[in-house]
Amino acid sequence: MIFPDYRGGSIANLLSSIALAMGGWETGYLPLGQLDADRLGRVRNLVLLVVDGLGYRHLKERAPESVLFSHCIDSLTSVCPSTTATAIPTFLSGLPPQQHGLTGWFTYFAEVGSIVTVLPYTTRLGRMPIDDRLLNPRQLSGVAPIYDRLAVQSHLVVPDWIAGTTFNRAFTGQGRLRPYRGGLQGMFKGIGGAVDAGKGRNFIYAYWPEFDSLSHEYGVASTEVAAHLAALDQAFAELVARLRGTDTQLLVTADHGFVDTTPDRTLRLSAHPELAETLMMPLCGEPRLSFCYVHPDRAGQFERYVTDRLGEAVTLCRSEQLLREGRFGLGVAHPRLRDRSGHYALIMKENYIMTSELPGEKPLSHIGVHGGLSPHEMYVPLISLDCYT
Repeated sequence: MIFPDYRGGSIANLLSSIALAMGGWETGYLPLGQLDADRLGRVRNLVLLVVDGLGYRHLKERAPESVLFSHCIDSLTSVCPSTTATAIPTFLSGLPPQQHGLTGWFTYFAEVGSIVTVLPYTTRLGRMPIDDRLLNPRQLSGVAPIYDRLAVQSHLVVPDWIAGTTFNRAFTGQGRLRPYRGGLQGMFKGIGGAVDAGKGRNFIYAYWPEFDSLSHEYGVASTEVAAHLAALDQAFAELVARLRGTDTQLLVTADHGFVDTTPDRTLRLSAHPELAETLMMPLCGEPRLSFCYVHPDRAGQFERYVTDRLGEAVTLCRSEQLLREGRFGLGVAHPRLRDRSGHYALIMKENYIMTSELPGEKPLSHIGVHGGLSPHEMYVPLISLDCYT
């Protein structure tokens, strides 16, 4: 298992470098030693492109001759769990789950007695939108957008279908939204427009979701994903040429990587009623790392069942141990982090997943999955280009 390296090798440390360079904000995490701090502190435009799902191992093994990999200077670890719902809040706030308190696609918020799908910001049961006038995502997280802490103009180049969502609006803060459509060309045009904006210093955050969506649907090892990565690399090369001479530092990373699963590696809670009866509520977190809320008088039954019946597929861990060992981050924890990580964590081995469905939910049918602690999921690339000349 690969755990996040919050002491100098994670995406949280990358955000620390950006925060120091663009505003002198100390996040509480060390900056990356792989980046030139003096150069970052002087550059006019600092671009951070997050390619959702682009794992370091995948890039190295599947596209070693790509422009992207030719400028890859290292790998970083994601956060825990290695998933968009915990990593994107890190990119938007500068802080890992230890501080932002969001622990997976399905997070249980004890203070309101509800499981919420964090990024769509809906109730899990029925997928009903949550009125942010009653309960704003910032209230649940308790952290501010990174854009409110920087001393430069910030830009968010994000798909138009994400730009206006409740969660994204909550963490835009003083940043300027630059919604795009039109695929890769639309995104890179948006980055170019932000680079051209004004004469002051700019921090530009850009997000590309399609690698992730294709990997879920077809599998990360599929020909569809390979073709997309080639197109992404070509468009990236064109962006680099476009940015030459603009005094721009271009950084590329990801929120997580992927593994491909198969139907025989899918464990469904409905097939394990003895396990289900030990739980106080549905599984939370991710199919590759689930948080379990167990009846106090059935903890022994829960532990025996997982160990005896599921040991080939699952590593059982007390959530308290994850907290104690700093797997969510360092320093003072979010006051509700214990509530949001359950009593136990089911950390899936190899390419196994575990799922449960509520009424109205379709059984998970993804081929590509993430959220676990394998090297392919946890390691993401650190790509750096200086477009000064």
